[in-house]
Amino acid sequence: GIKPPKGVLLYGPPGTGKTLLAKAVANTLSTNFLKVVSSAIVDKYIGESARLIREMFAYAKEHEPCIIFMDEIDAIGGRRFSEGTSADREIQRTLMELLNQMDGFDYLGQTKIIIATNRPDTLDPALMRPGRLDRKIEIPLPNEVARMEILKIHATPIQKQGEIDYESIVKLAEGFNGADLRNVCTEAGMFAIRDDRDYIVQDDLNKAVRKIQESKKHETKMEYGDV
Repeated sequence: GIKPPKGVLLYGPPGTGKTLLAKAVANTLSTNFLKVVSSAIVDKYIGESARLIREMFAYAKEHEPCIIFMDEIDAIGGRRFSEGTSADREIQRTLMELLNQMDGFDYLGQTKIIIATNRPDTLDPALMRPGRLDRKIEIPLPNEVARMEILKIHATPIQKQGEIDYESIVKLAEGFNGADLRNVCTEAGMFAIRDDRDYIVQDDLNKAVRKIQESKKHETKMEYGDV
């Protein structure tokens, strides 16, 4: 006699495949899939954002079974506070409408919601409580085995020559996410093009990993340089 969970929260660092995972779920279950970027819901006219939320859930219920995927939920799901501009109040009204749709008088039925964020600490407690988001799943950075799998997936369609030591690349790529590993393959291809080749070699991948490492260090300095 129990009711299945209505919603799932996927949280973790950027580039770990939260959006991709939601797409895989919809594809595996052969359901309708409604992808919404939360920041696009916020409208400058009062009441428009809440209306979009209502229409979104109404559409999903008409096309059951349906999964609603809301990416970057922190755009509308942040903690509420009493002070703020009219834009902040509009965002709060949008959040209240979302909360109402998730556990209002109407049972969601075969409509399920998946929410993704990089910043779970900023979300409103009302959104996080059981009954709305019953499952909270962390999507961490890939470990060495996962990095190997991801790198091979992205490297497979690329023309290669000679032996490629994926293990050494993966060891160098400590702390990389899935998006970084895809970027390694792209950068390796760029190095090959600069050398007027139509294939990559081991050295291209080594140089690509070091280049991505340098850019990641630069990003960290930009984020924490003033601390």
